[in-house]
Amino acid sequence: MQLYKTQHLKVYNSLSGQKELFTPIHEGAIGMYVCGPTVYSNVHLGNCRTFMSFDMIFRYFKHLGYKVRYVRNITDAGHLENDADDGEDKIAKKARLERIEPMEVVQRYTVDFHTILQKFNFLPPSIEPTATGHIIEQIEIIKEILNKGFAYEVNGSVYFDVPKFNETHNYGKLSGRKLEDMIANTRELAAQDDKHSPQDFALWKKAEPQHIMRWPSPWGDGFPGWHLECTAMSTKYLGETFDIHGGGMDLKFPHHECEIAQAEASNGASPVNYWLHANMLTMNGKKMAKSTGNNILPDEIFSGNNSILSKAFTPTVVRFFMMQAHYTSILDLSNDALLASEKGFQKLMEALSAIDKLETGASSDFDFTAWQQKCYDAMNDDFNTPTLIAHLFEAVKHINAIKEKKEAISEADKTLLKETFNAFIFDILGLEDKNDANSDSDKLSGVVALLIQLRKEARDNKDFATSDIIRDQLAALGIQLKDGKEGTTFSIS
Repeated sequence: MQLYKTQHLKVYNSLSGQKELFTPIHEGAIGMYVCGPTVYSNVHLGNCRTFMSFDMIFRYFKHLGYKVRYVRNITDAGHLENDADDGEDKIAKKARLERIEPMEVVQRYTVDFHTILQKFNFLPPSIEPTATGHIIEQIEIIKEILNKGFAYEVNGSVYFDVPKFNETHNYGKLSGRKLEDMIANTRELAAQDDKHSPQDFALWKKAEPQHIMRWPSPWGDGFPGWHLECTAMSTKYLGETFDIHGGGMDLKFPHHECEIAQAEASNGASPVNYWLHANMLTMNGKKMAKSTGNNILPDEIFSGNNSILSKAFTPTVVRFFMMQAHYTSILDLSNDALLASEKGFQKLMEALSAIDKLETGASSDFDFTAWQQKCYDAMNDDFNTPTLIAHLFEAVKHINAIKEKKEAISEADKTLLKETFNAFIFDILGLEDKNDANSDSDKLSGVVALLIQLRKEARDNKDFATSDIIRDQLAALGIQLKDGKEGTTFSIS
């Protein structure tokens, strides 16, 4: 029997604002769509957290025995610099600044995206479609919306008519906004604006002569609006109504709200049964932003090549850190938090490796079957990974007690314990056993710290020749020393 028949899952549905019993449209099968990255820069850690949350959800569905079609798109055109349908295309702007082709930008940062996700041990989605690969589908949806009277064409651009749509539908039902309030809080349109209303959004934008990325359409050369691609790709691969749509909390409005409107306007059906949104990642209590310097890239964490953290951390430690917060909660990244996660992960791996060596008896002093169900209960409660991890550490205490002959465990429970640990730690949380790598990293850090201390003593004694030899030899091995007010740190290139 498949596990999903006995494990009853509840998910927090952003559309209803409450937890609901998850019931897929087709028994045993799930269709899930997640908004992917706009590939114009290196993927940042906040994006990684969102995609990691849905990787965990994908893994749990598969563990329960569901057949999952997981679609995660790549936005490679149409995403303008702001949500007001003006500004430059993000990818085209990057191409202009670097004097390369837009598709070179797309290729470079798509490769980076995949590389980082592989380091984090992500499972690949079932389908990873691109916006530029679905221009025809987007044009057909625009035609249908025009035919239904929910859009209008002006000077080669096509806009979705939000007030008209709201007369018979509920625009704002996902984000909890009312159109009347939005109108009251919006400035009047400029005289040169083609929109009938400030709330209207672009389905197709006319390409100005300088716009590089353009395609022919019934309305002239142009490019699709950002919101349209997800409607086109999700419905093509998952149907007019599918089970789950996920993404970051920041996409709830306007992106996902516009997706709902487009789908309902074009085919008359509500597109998604369950909307799931992952929350943001902060650093040292502040929003992560390149402009303020409060920002760090995944590879900078893995290499230690940064001025924010005290050492390098492996991808699996960072993943474990992220799994220790619920996906709907804000999570704050800090050096202390990563150090604590590294220590906790090490304890978990040590306990796992100790299971095989546990001596067994006729019976167990702890109810491991009930404990296993508590692990499932945590995941069935809207994928509650922090509670799951707490249960795993509860088992660690019993493993240590059995090692010390203070408790007993039967052979059957020992097998159940190992299988449960492996399933939840590796298959569901997606962690990897990096004991050896961590040990080597700690040894290297210790050796470099010793050399830094010897270099400091040489400099204090004005033995600059020895000091320079240590610095230069480490540099030749790819270890860069950086002298600062707080002392000397190092990074590995």
